[in-house]
Amino acid sequence: MYALYSTVLGLALVAYLPVAAFRRRGRRRSGRSAAQRWGLIASGLPPEPRCWIHAVSVGEAATAIPLVQAISRRWPELSIVMTTVTATGARIVAERAAGLATHRYFPIDLPGPVRRALEAVRPRFFISLETELWPNFLRALATRGIPAMVANGRISDRSFPRYRLVRGLVKRMVSRITVLAMQSEEDARRIIALGAPPDRVVVTGNLKADLSPEASRRDPIWHAALPSGSGQLVFIAGSTHPGEEAIVLDAYKILRPRFPNLRLLLAPRHPERAAEVEQSVRERGFRVVRRTALVNGQTDDAVIVLDTVGELADLYALADVVFVGGSLVPIGGHNMLEPAQWRKPVLFGPHTGNFRDAAELLRSAGAAIVVQDSSDLARETERLLKEPHARQAMGDAGFAAVESRQGAVAATLALIEHHLMSGAR
Repeated sequence: MYALYSTVLGLALVAYLPVAAFRRRGRRRSGRSAAQRWGLIASGLPPEPRCWIHAVSVGEAATAIPLVQAISRRWPELSIVMTTVTATGARIVAERAAGLATHRYFPIDLPGPVRRALEAVRPRFFISLETELWPNFLRALATRGIPAMVANGRISDRSFPRYRLVRGLVKRMVSRITVLAMQSEEDARRIIALGAPPDRVVVTGNLKADLSPEASRRDPIWHAALPSGSGQLVFIAGSTHPGEEAIVLDAYKILRPRFPNLRLLLAPRHPERAAEVEQSVRERGFRVVRRTALVNGQTDDAVIVLDTVGELADLYALADVVFVGGSLVPIGGHNMLEPAQWRKPVLFGPHTGNFRDAAELLRSAGAAIVVQDSSDLARETERLLKEPHARQAMGDAGFAAVESRQGAVAATLALIEHHLMSGAR
């Protein structure tokens, strides 16, 4: 089974090479990242003993930061190597884990790259965020006697049926994992149904609830772009996907005549779509400015398109109303706990399978509203903009709901101490 998997992956990589070469054209440091993906990561590693934490992209990397900080405080003798798959994830590690973790790109899951990476890092233990499973890598860890953990594990509504199609392979993978710390009882039930030994599965809650928003990370340029106390109202649509910007802009077109002081900040999930989003804004007759083009924060009444990585979570503090994307199209939603932690009323669509527990937590607490289309979005946003007390009540309810779910970092740390530190070589 592993030979077949490696063959299929190898053929897929060969087919993808022309695309990868095209995408890398003109990118700085692309050679370095490519070498690291082939397992050539020994240069510049911190001293042993080391632990290895893997977070595939932006969301997982941001989620891992409180855990990285906790591990560093609890075991200062441990060096932390943190890997991502994406360059945007690498940027989060560089910005938020500076001085705590050394970044490398995760190796391609073929025997050669995996062997070279593990021989270089020689981790005392390995932690993967949110059920990022790689067959060859996990088998190599088990062969070397290196304990492994899934932290903040989840099995989404979309991925569960896919995993079931290859249950035999999944069962082999999860049987090699020392402990699986899942976000919810449903996630625990699903991973057990896929073959995880029940005595290795623990529900710890969602690490995202332990994230602390930090106004200090916000660029001062935003004080001029969206000044508080100016009488402006701010509507932020965060982590949007194709099809959602049009819905948000249609709602904004309804709202703007009724609220001339309303500002819109559009934050596409993938900043490389900024030009596409910018064009959509212009087609609807609005002026637009990209965040990277802000000069002294002067934007007048233009729609702002956020084309940077790592700013959105802290910009929610500037909003009066927040819509969280990936939910009006069948993506599965994105992290709606971030605006709730800033005491903001949250709107999202019906497609929240990736964050079902967070969505239900906020909805049942009266902190979030589900919308179906642009008319819904405009109507609910208008109501909240007209009723400051309703906005405040929803925001307070959301903050309290998130606060009630905190403690996942401490629970995860206890599992690391019991299963990984005590059992490490």
